[in-house]
Amino acid sequence: MQRCGWVKENNPLYIAYHDQEWGQPLHDDQKLFELLCLETYQAGLSWETVLNKRAAFKKAFHNYDAQKVVRMSDQDLDRLLENPGIIRNKLKIYATRANAQAFLKLQKEYSSFDSYLWAFVNGKSINNNVVHYQDVPSKTDLSEKISKDLKKRGFKFVGPVCIYSYLQAAGLINDHEINCDFNPIKTKA
Repeated sequence: MQRCGWVKENNPLYIAYHDQEWGQPLHDDQKLFELLCLETYQAGLSWETVLNKRAAFKKAFHNYDAQKVVRMSDQDLDRLLENPGIIRNKLKIYATRANAQAFLKLQKEYSSFDSYLWAFVNGKSINNNVVHYQDVPSKTDLSEKISKDLKKRGFKFVGPVCIYSYLQAAGLINDHEINCDFNPIKTKA
């Protein structure tokens, strides 16, 4: 199997993430929320670190049910700082609850987070026809625009680099290398 050059072939979680999730158009609100949270945890860390802690994060944050995350008390969040299975950064842990609050407001305003997010790309993935992953920018005008809007709405840890990674992961931007067997364009053909 030919995969994108950034995939760590020695980590089964990394391979599964690339092969089954990354870059595939995602429209499920709960999964979009989970992915956004995971991207915010990555700030300053490697994606591999986040993937390795993903299961523990899901358990800690009620499978990313935003309604349940919003109801987590300060004491609940502080207890998570003792959980060795997750990234124990107080600002990121508290940001998860703040982001759940902002997420629910957006859901109410747009009927779904999916509707809000995909409107930025007119409901269609942007295919960048990437030859080599190192040619991909870390941010774009689109990620800056979305980042700015999310921050205005109360989201935390959603800078333009984080949001570009999020857009790639959720399939709004297809940055799979053109020869990757998991490129959604190839799999449709």
